[in-house]
Amino acid sequence: MCGRYATSRSSVDLSALFEAADETDGLEPDYNVAPTDPVPMVRISSSAGGRVLSSARWGLVPSWAKDPKAGARMINARVETVTTSNAFAQSFARRRCLVPADGWFEWVRDGKAKQAYFMTLGDAEPCVFAGIWTVWGQGDDRLLTCSIVTAPAVGDLALVHDRMPLLLPSDRWDAWLGAPAGEELLAPTPSSHVARLELRPVGARVGDVRNDGPDLVDRVAAPPLRPSDVQPIDLTLF
Repeated sequence: MCGRYATSRSSVDLSALFEAADETDGLEPDYNVAPTDPVPMVRISSSAGGRVLSSARWGLVPSWAKDPKAGARMINARVETVTTSNAFAQSFARRRCLVPADGWFEWVRDGKAKQAYFMTLGDAEPCVFAGIWTVWGQGDDRLLTCSIVTAPAVGDLALVHDRMPLLLPSDRWDAWLGAPAGEELLAPTPSSHVARLELRPVGARVGDVRNDGPDLVDRVAAPPLRPSDVQPIDLTLF
């Protein structure tokens, strides 16, 4: 599952990294992204003739939804059902995107203690989540929205949660954005890519969505993760 993450790179940096035209009005760093927050994403635009960097609301709102509030429950799309879900299938078939992040947060419980972890590749490169997008409404009500595709956790990530974002190494970006829809796009993240992730214990302040700032991703002292003692916590509780 991915219910909270951090994204601090500027639109200038992201547009250069993804070779995408910048359609944003600039991006503010957000170290505590929560559902319905605005987030950067990269997609293919036929009108622009290639990749564009856009800002979208996190939580896909299907075109048939009566109210955009529905998006708060659709922040994640599971690989097991994204091709068949009434909410997500059309977007997977025709509107896929890349969602860049510094990393994402999960919480685990060890006895009575609750510890937050930040999964990251470090400062050198972003984590790139597989995403889908759509447009809801018209005119002044028009919203660009997106969801993050999740998969069963692999490797040490299973110590913090049984789900993870579907992470895409750079050699999978082109196919995710432009290839015909097919099950091969949903292949698990390569274990070599997952192995490079740091599972960083961070402070309790990230548990409150009102908190923000780079200190939220600073490492803190914490006991080693032990599979027999760790119980993942569902972020919908926060």
